[in-house]
Order: sequence, then structure tokens, then C-alpha cells
Amino acid sequence: MPQDHQAGERLTFVRQEFRTLGRSATPEACQALVDSVGSDLRELASAVAQLTADVDGTIDEAVVGRYYTGRAEASSFNVADRAVEGRAAEALEALRWSLATGVAPVMITSALAQGVRAIGKLSSARGGRPADLARELGMPPWKIDRVRQQMRGWTPDGVAAALRAVAEADAGVKGGGDDPEYALEKAVVAIARAARSRR
Repeated sequence: MPQDHQAGERLTFVRQEFRTLGRSATPEACQALVDSVGSDLRELASAVAQLTADVDGTIDEAVVGRYYTGRAEASSFNVADRAVEGRAAEALEALRWSLATGVAPVMITSALAQGVRAIGKLSSARGGRPADLARELGMPPWKIDRVRQQMRGWTPDGVAAALRAVAEADAGVKGGGDDPEYALEKAVVAIARAARSRR
């Protein structure tokens, strides 16, 4: 079975679990849970049960992040999200936490690259419904909405500067420098600064 199909089934499973428990969760929260917890349906069901027991009201992405940022994929994307939103201090904190919990630096540069590229792609694609843009750019519709929110403050020059910073960090992480941690910190700060280039 192709990977995307399985991921789609897990997302449907998580939505149904929330529904069965009579709770509402945002599409972003469901996606974040699948990204964080992984492919084990028992673990996903138990994560849904845990969240519904602990949290009142609609379950959103921030709640999922608080509970499950310890997983590698989630924490590297957490670093990238904070950086592209221009939140340098939070991005650095997430970065240190990720590295301390054993996330490979190359996973983090990859997440940073994806985050910046998504902003670049969406800013050059003007207008259109999320579903159309999703097809055109090869991103899920929920991601289009998230990237639209993250785009505020970005300029084309900012995107170019951030991509250079990611390329430098990538070289630093893959053996071009002595200190991968420093290379990542420098990239995170540069990306966060680029995110505020319009303000």
C-alpha cells in the first residue's frame, strides 16, 4: 500500500476516534497527532483518548503540540514552524529540546528547508482556493492554510535569505562545519529575522 494512502487512512481513523468520543478536533490537530504519534493505531487511539480526557473544548494543534512534541518528526517541524513565523526565541528553545532528545540535525535542516520552500511556493502562486493550490503545489489543503498564516511578514528577499541560511546550515550539519548545533541555531535566527522582513 502506498505511504500516502496509509497516512490518509490514519488521519481518517483519528477523526473517527474523536467523533466516537463526541469531541471535535481541528484538521490541523488530527494531522499533528498522526505526524507525532506515528502509524500504530493503538497508540493513536490511546493518544485521542488521552487528549479527550485531559482537554476541554475543541482540540487544536497547540494542544497536540504540548502533549506530543517529543516525537522526532513533530519536534523538527515545530522548530521550522516557529522559525518561519518569526518567533526566534521559541524556535531556539524547540531546537535545543529537539537536539537534547536525540533528533538528528539533518531532520531539522530538512524541516527548515520544507518550511521556507512552502512559503516561497505559496507566495509565488497568487490567489486560488486551497484545494486548487494544494494540487498545483503538491501540498495538503490544511498545509496551504497554515502556510498562508505563516507568510505574513515575508518578502521575496526574505525567502532568498532564508534559503541561503538553510543551505549553509545543511552544509554545516553534513560535515562542512565543526558545530552542527551552532549551524542550526544560526539558520533558525536568520529564518526568523527573514520572516519579519516586511514589518
